[in-house]
Parts: sequence; C-alpha cells; structure tokens
Amino acid sequence: MTDILTQSALRITRIPVPETLDSPDAALFLEMVRIANAVCLAESGHNDLYEEPGEMLGFWQDQTDWTQLGFVAQRGDDVVGAVKLMTGAQGDSTTIEFDLMVEPEHRGGGIEEALLAEVEREARERGRSIIQTWTLHRPDAGGEQLAPPTGFGSVPADDSQTRFLVRSGFTLGQVERNSAFDLQGDFSIVEEMLAGALAVAGDEYELVTWTAPTPPEYRDGFAYAISRMSTDAPTGDTVVDEQHWDAERVERRDARLARQGLTVSVAVVVHRSTGQVAAYNELVIGEDPEATTHQYGTLVLKEHRGRRLGTIVKCANLLRWRTVAPRSPKVSTFNAEENRHMLGINETIGFVPVTYAGAWKKTLDG
Repeated sequence: MTDILTQSALRITRIPVPETLDSPDAALFLEMVRIANAVCLAESGHNDLYEEPGEMLGFWQDQTDWTQLGFVAQRGDDVVGAVKLMTGAQGDSTTIEFDLMVEPEHRGGGIEEALLAEVEREARERGRSIIQTWTLHRPDAGGEQLAPPTGFGSVPADDSQTRFLVRSGFTLGQVERNSAFDLQGDFSIVEEMLAGALAVAGDEYELVTWTAPTPPEYRDGFAYAISRMSTDAPTGDTVVDEQHWDAERVERRDARLARQGLTVSVAVVVHRSTGQVAAYNELVIGEDPEATTHQYGTLVLKEHRGRRLGTIVKCANLLRWRTVAPRSPKVSTFNAEENRHMLGINETIGFVPVTYAGAWKKTLDG
C-alpha cells in the first residue's frame, strides 16, 4: 500500500528507504528526520537528541535484526506529520515501538489519529499485539501530573501528547529521566569514584575497554550481556521482547554502527573465573566531533550486582572518552526513574536532569 486517503485533505504515504540521502526517493525520509528533530526540540527545549539523517538512514538500511518503516502525513505537497515504527525481526516479537511526530502548529485536525491508525494496522498485520511509544517533557512542566504504576516520576497530565494518548487507549507504564553530564568540566569526582569502585570489586573482576568493532575474544560475552538488557533492566508496566544475541549479531551491529558514521567506546568488567562479561557501558558520537555524546547501553548483570561494577564501567568510559572525543560538550543518557541505584551513581558523577520521558503502552483488541 502506497497512498492511503484518510480524509479529504490528508494523505498518508509509506516512506521508501532510499539508497542514499541524494537518491530521488529520499525526500520523504528527509522530511521524517526533519520533523523528528523539530518535535524533539519543541518538546525538550534542547538539541541533545538531534539525529543526523545519515545516521538514521544507516539504521533503516539494515533490516536484519530490526524491521523499520514509516509513514508521512501530507496536505497537498506539505508534509505535516510522520511516524516511524520498529519491531524485532525475530519470530517471537510481540511489540511495535513507534514515534508519532506532528509539529505543534499542525497538531489536531486528525493527523495524529490517521498516523496512529497506520501503526495499529501494521501491528495487526504483523501479529504484534502491543504498541508502545515515548513522549518527552521538560523538567519544569507544572500543573497536574500523571504517575505510572511504578510510583516513580510523572508527566504533565494536561500535555497535548498525554491527552491524545490517554484518549486513544494508552496507559502510562514508566517514566525515564534524561540526564546530561558536562564533559568539559571537572573529572576529579569521576576519578575518585572509579578508584573506590575498583577497590571494592577487587581482583575478582577485570576492566577491559575498546573502541568498536568488538574484539573477537569478547564477542560471545558481550552478546550475552547485551541480551540481558531485555530481561534485567527495569521496564515498569511496559513490555520488552527478550532479545536473542550471538557473536554474529554483535558483528552485524558493529558493521552497522560503522556505516552510520558512529564512534563507539565500550567499557566492560569481566568476571575473571568464568570469563563472563558482568557489566558494560557504551558511549557513542557521530561524525561531528562537537556533537552531544550519547550513552547507549549500561547494565550490570543481576548476579554480579552489589560490587560497584556499574560505577566502574561508567566512570572508566567517561575518563577514556576524553581522549576519544575531547571536543564533545556533554553526555546524554536515559534511566528509569525507579532505577534509583543507577540514578544515584549518575547524580554523584554530576549528571543533571534535562528532560523526562513517558513510556506508553496499548494492547490491541483481537
């Protein structure tokens, strides 16, 4: 299906995946990226979450482990909204995650409803029973608040996104905190925390760092650690499909990240007696050396918690990052509000809240 008329003045069009950003069919993809960045800026008040078109295209062009697609809403020749969807390519996936983006001046008038209808149609056709999305909110948002079942964090109840999702049958399942760390500031507390954590962990664990691609001897262990993110990280009332990882998937991911133009620094802690990767942290930056750094995964496997391994991988990678990307101004990261232990580490390091994100879930009938 290419064009779907949802109402007389609104047309919903599937976004083709272009070969390059200069391809004749790249216009709708570029419009989706433009709208996504504009909406993030409007909702958060900062550009830390900005995505380069080339980085997103590199992700979309690799459909091996994730299926990605999108639609735009058009009135005449104007693109007034977009939605991008992602679901696991593995056969046991039950969820679709989506970002529905309409610039504030175009909100209302049926755009959101038309795009959401496409999400629900795709979910049903693909046998996915749960659809989930995220909303962004500024820290200083006042007024009545809506809290998730976890009891940690809240989002503004009167926000237009909140009202739309509640009206559409979604429930708030979790709140995450988006925090930032000043990479150009004082690192003395980071150094002190790393030294103290290494002393607590002792000789039972070894710190290892690398810049992607993953060294062959760590691919299996790193794959298992990444797979545990889907089972060990707090998820609130949302649903996370268990992810299946092996060394080959790590290799594919490393190749994709390279095609996206991303530099990735990884710090892991290895349990010496078993060789298991017990904890890991990833820092990522695109081709612009002065862009915001993003923290991807950070996890300590449940059976290794209580030994300050999270502090080790976070602090070691931040210290290493000063030589990898010395001109990057800050690190941006997301953590569940109920994950008080990890938030406590971040706060002591010097991360400060800049945005809050609400996780929303809807279970489809039939």
